[in-house]
Amino acid sequence: MGLPDWCTPLPDAATMRAIDRWAIDEQGVPSLDLMERAGTGIARAVEALAPDGPLTVLCGKGNNGGDGLVVARRLREAGRPVTVLLAGAPEELRGDARENLLRLGAEPPAQLLSGGIENGDWRQSNVVVDALLGTGFAGEPRGVIAEAIDTVNTAEVPVVSVDVPSGVDASTGIVATRAVHAALTVTFHAAKPGLWIHPGKAHAGEVRVLDIGIPRGAPGNDVAIGLISSHVLEGLPRRGASSTKFSSGHVLVVGGSRGLTGAPRMSALAAMRAGAGYVTACVPSSQQAMIAGGGTPELMTRGLPDTDGALSPTGVAAVLEAAARGGALALGPGLGRSHDAFDFARSLAQSAEVALVLDADGLNAHASKLDALRTRKQATVLTPHAGELARLLDCSSAEIERRRLHHVRTAAERAQAVVVLKGDDTLIADPSGIVAVSPGGSPALATAGSGDVLTGVIAALLAQGLDPFAAAAGAVWVHAEAGRGAARAVGAPEGVIASDVIAALPAARVPASARGAR
Repeated sequence: MGLPDWCTPLPDAATMRAIDRWAIDEQGVPSLDLMERAGTGIARAVEALAPDGPLTVLCGKGNNGGDGLVVARRLREAGRPVTVLLAGAPEELRGDARENLLRLGAEPPAQLLSGGIENGDWRQSNVVVDALLGTGFAGEPRGVIAEAIDTVNTAEVPVVSVDVPSGVDASTGIVATRAVHAALTVTFHAAKPGLWIHPGKAHAGEVRVLDIGIPRGAPGNDVAIGLISSHVLEGLPRRGASSTKFSSGHVLVVGGSRGLTGAPRMSALAAMRAGAGYVTACVPSSQQAMIAGGGTPELMTRGLPDTDGALSPTGVAAVLEAAARGGALALGPGLGRSHDAFDFARSLAQSAEVALVLDADGLNAHASKLDALRTRKQATVLTPHAGELARLLDCSSAEIERRRLHHVRTAAERAQAVVVLKGDDTLIADPSGIVAVSPGGSPALATAGSGDVLTGVIAALLAQGLDPFAAAAGAVWVHAEAGRGAARAVGAPEGVIASDVIAALPAARVPASARGAR
């Protein structure tokens, strides 16, 4: 499986090195020209952020530092007072970085960070340019660079990072111990995964991509991580004149328990608004009347055997019978954590011969039993947050958050399922290792029930025939856009509730190119 065309490629550090080598060695682009364009573009971004006043540029010993030296020269040529602080002695610079130190031309051209960044006058700067560590960095900043990062992060000065904030692993988003908190990151040729995946995303600030003149046709067909774009909407199923409720797909939402009746109802309503032709909520018989009520006559319900308000394993056969006509199954919303409910969920997940979305306590039923799902023959999508994925992988949620990319890929491979690790940077991983990253930017979704809404949308798209990776990514995009639409409708993200997001789903599903024509 390759990266879909609705994903913008996010090349990792190794791929970017190969692209640079290709441009220089095979296309004849001088490396100094690439560095000059990079530094000039950064300088323009700095001028836009702070049109006047003093500036400080922090430079490492590699090519990232060389980019910073170009920035300093360009800003000095524009008449700006610029302090340059080097992480190493001038004689330690090599190649293009050394050449740009010579071109800087001032006497002395730069000072050493080791001279004491804590006591310098750089805090009077309007902007600090971070050119300490580049995309090739991985691990833990040390020595004077670590001290500089800590000092800059405690100062009230906006930071512009060159290519990637120093301390962030550009390929994964991992921050081992410390990293610069940038207001703006200007990255070259293409954004890197670590700028869009937490915790790196939290350090990057605004991300801008700068064209530095790498020719078209650069290698990178094997890029495995991409940023979801609005083009994902173009592949979503549409109803036509000959459509029926059957061709639009049947979703079975299975869950609910005493005190948790809202979750299956929200998933079911979301599936309806996301395009499913008809939806049936399979819920405990003792809770059926409560879930069926509420003014939505289109929602069908089916009561299942229950014990003390929670589903019983004896109800599995009834769900399998209802699923015999095909469609998709959303298992877990409001399920509860009773022993019987967990047995029910595991049995149904193994037995169901339709596409499955596993969420909430459906996931918790599989804690430390993730590998059991790999025997399923139909599409499977798991939608954990960090805590649920930690239980599936038998580790801590802190460890999940520290290495989100690694763990979502691990879970997808072990379960042989598409895994949606939720967050502002929601990651959708295929068992092959392909990962789609959500741009996020929808704070309205930080409300109870929004995960149930996402489950319903994924199930609806699966029921309409999309493959699991496209269904999951399309649903994540629609869900985020619906959150933004709901915030506009109610006036602020803080006032949004899950039912507002459900109401915004139909408009969020329409591509921009089709608006006004429907």
